[in-house]
Amino acid sequence: MLTDSEILLIPELIRTKVVDLVGVARRVKAAELKVSLLEEELRRERRAKYGPASEKLNDAQLELLEGEPGVCAAEVEAEAAQPEERKEMVTRTVRRRTPRGSASLPAHLPRIEKLISCDPKDCICPCCQGTREVIGHEQTERLHRIPARYEVHVFKMEKRACRRCAQGGVTTATRPAFIISKGIATNEMVVEVMDAKYLMHLPLYRQRIEMERESGVLLSDSTLCGWMMECGFLLQAISRELMRDLVAGTYIQADETPIGVRSSEIKGRNHRGYLWEYGRPGGPVVFDYQDGRGRDGPARMLKGFRGKLQTDAYAVYGTLDLPGMLHAGCMAHVRRKFKEAADIHQSEHGLLEVLGGIGELYAIEKQAGEEQLTHDRRQHLRHKESRPRLAALKQKVIALRQGALPKGLIARACDYTLGIWDRLEVYLEDGQIQIDNNAAERSIRPVALGRKNWLHFGSKEAGPRIAAILSVMETCRRCAVPVREYLLDVLPRLASGKATDVTSLTPQAWAASRTQAAAQAQAH
Repeated sequence: MLTDSEILLIPELIRTKVVDLVGVARRVKAAELKVSLLEEELRRERRAKYGPASEKLNDAQLELLEGEPGVCAAEVEAEAAQPEERKEMVTRTVRRRTPRGSASLPAHLPRIEKLISCDPKDCICPCCQGTREVIGHEQTERLHRIPARYEVHVFKMEKRACRRCAQGGVTTATRPAFIISKGIATNEMVVEVMDAKYLMHLPLYRQRIEMERESGVLLSDSTLCGWMMECGFLLQAISRELMRDLVAGTYIQADETPIGVRSSEIKGRNHRGYLWEYGRPGGPVVFDYQDGRGRDGPARMLKGFRGKLQTDAYAVYGTLDLPGMLHAGCMAHVRRKFKEAADIHQSEHGLLEVLGGIGELYAIEKQAGEEQLTHDRRQHLRHKESRPRLAALKQKVIALRQGALPKGLIARACDYTLGIWDRLEVYLEDGQIQIDNNAAERSIRPVALGRKNWLHFGSKEAGPRIAAILSVMETCRRCAVPVREYLLDVLPRLASGKATDVTSLTPQAWAASRTQAAAQAQAH
């Protein structure tokens, strides 16, 4: 039997055990949360490792691939195609594809006929031994390419003098305006190199090798680079005019991307510079090179801007604090974060509801685009249809956050969204504001593609000049201006020093003047 003193200790022992059990429960709960976060992170890493096809794989299949050394993309795709008993059967629509080679060739291409005669023995009738007459042709079209042809254009400036009057002197024909005044290239050659480098992302050294192989012309990389730097210097005047146009407006989208830069100050690796992009949908685009990602660059470029600036949630944009500027957010970045969480947590119903709500907002924008609504009518449609859906979406995000794991993908997506919610509502008040910043991202994508090929800028000094080239080319693309025609007309005029009114040489002004001239010519 227990003594009286032992009986008195029983409540204390019970409390101690309860405290121990509560502590154990807390540690178990913390361990479960940590395991969930680690499993989530592991699946993200495996999906990133095995590519898009791995999205169709479950955790067991990913673990199976992880144990196989040297797994290739074909193996991942083959595994993704395997049937899974635990997956629901879905009906897939088989899209009808055009057979290879059956596409019609453009009518504007010249047709060169090549007559193929029958074999002589097939020209004799096997019955009467008479001659078989031609009754028609069976025809097939094949696309043909003629390799590039290089020429040397000899410019002979005519010289005239009067044979009767020695006092009349000698006059010489005006020398054509060349982009590279003391170079060996025609204007067409310079523009061709620029087009290949900054539109087709073909590095200069590859172009130099191709020229040597096709024509035997030996050019140095520094010569080609010098051409580009001269063009960039000339186009900086156009780029500055484009930025003045943007700042004078009421709506700008902005984004930034890193770029490697060779620097004598850093040995063994590139300096990490940045290209900042500013643009207006359907209007001009300007790239600005900066050595870093701080606020000095955008603060200088956007000085004097009074309007709405649409960006992602990068903190620097929020610190600009420019008078008269309102910050708008990007719904595409929000959707991207919830989509990433949904790819990991495929059974989470709340995520699907949030993505569905975002999809409804985009459906309204698609309707406005298809109906080609004016800014005022688009704003009215948003007020009627988008505003209540956006409010409902916020409640879904709040409810989803309450049950989410701390620091997990779902919680991070919710916190990101709620943190910029006031910016996401800005587009409801102005019909010209886009629901997202995708136009800016599309403009900056060629830079990302290009740097995979030409890797880096040659120097910090080259940054502003390359940024000017990219600005003009992207503005031409957005405004449907033929890049080569524009550059062949504008660059020689800039190089000659006679272009006093740069405003008339921007891609939009150039295209408008051409359209006006064509209309006047047609009227006469």
